[in-house]
Amino acid sequence: MDFKTLCIHGNEVKYDDTGSIIVPIFQTATFAHPGVGQSTGYDYSRVQNPTREHLEKTIARLESGFDAMAFSSGMAAITALMEMFSPGDHIIASDDLYGGSHRLFYNISAKNGLTFDLVNTSDVSQIESYIRPQTKALFIETPTNPMMQVTDIALVSRIAKSRNLLLIVDNTFLTPYFQKPIELGADIVIHSGTKYLGGHNDTLAGFLVVANDQLAERLRFIYKTTGACLSPFDSWLLIRGIKTLAVRMERQQENAYQLAQWLSRHSKVKKVYFVGLATHPDYEVSKRQSTGFGAMISFEVRDEETVKDVLERVALIQYAESLGGVESLITYPVMQTHADVPEEQREAKGINGRLLRLSVGLEAVEDLIADLEQALGV
Repeated sequence: MDFKTLCIHGNEVKYDDTGSIIVPIFQTATFAHPGVGQSTGYDYSRVQNPTREHLEKTIARLESGFDAMAFSSGMAAITALMEMFSPGDHIIASDDLYGGSHRLFYNISAKNGLTFDLVNTSDVSQIESYIRPQTKALFIETPTNPMMQVTDIALVSRIAKSRNLLLIVDNTFLTPYFQKPIELGADIVIHSGTKYLGGHNDTLAGFLVVANDQLAERLRFIYKTTGACLSPFDSWLLIRGIKTLAVRMERQQENAYQLAQWLSRHSKVKKVYFVGLATHPDYEVSKRQSTGFGAMISFEVRDEETVKDVLERVALIQYAESLGGVESLITYPVMQTHADVPEEQREAKGINGRLLRLSVGLEAVEDLIADLEQALGV
């Protein structure tokens, strides 16, 4: 079945007999038992709920996974994932991580005995040099947030399998429409469902998608025990959002490509980070492992005064922290998404006071360009 069709009909299980085209919102905390030792298949909504199950089965099919778990946020999903590991375990992660992941690793997971090394995972030799007996997993974002570095998933998968390590891939920026990490060898895929999967800036969600039954069993136990499951109503919002995922991703990517080209020519813009530009150093890797480039752009302007001008002058584009929705949003990483990353580490990656991140939405690209043009000035 084609991906576009799966977005709409990803789970064909019927949960009621009314003929409803849309899966109902089963807004219940618990379910009655038909008799002693008997179950309808649903007992308590923290463990499973029909609306959430519909969503999870759809996501699993879209990602070519064995199972998927829907969480109350992307960070809730990563927090549960960290419970797979024990004190003393070591994880190698991309050094250009979403700031929330960095904050979790070094303020919560480290307190619980886990250790981390952050490396440029687009350079495979760096990964290999940091592997040690205690290493249990490789955790990569690709493209990374906000510097848009790309990691060769299939190549890193071969390293992980040769060393008996889990390969975990955050696929939030590209979604399964443009990139399928499990088909490239990943064991676990992460999503902030708040972003492109939901697509409308109206709810929080997170996902873990696993490649096999053993991982599903381990994470399902953690999931029901820690309890950060997605509510029935929010599950329904994600189901609705996913129906238009394919058409949204295509249009947003088209807009982003035109904006990236325009920004590249502007006198006040020093550098543009967009995977879809042929000048991007990882362009060929992206073409090999993905069917598209997404709609995220970071760009560096010539001074911090220009940053202030842009953030205070944009009118159509909104200065807000998030991404992936139909509305275009602009973010200032050093004060928002990456404020908790130590300054020395930020600067080393190019996340400086002149960097802006743009999530390109569905507005007419001519209007977006006009808005940036007046905000940047001459």
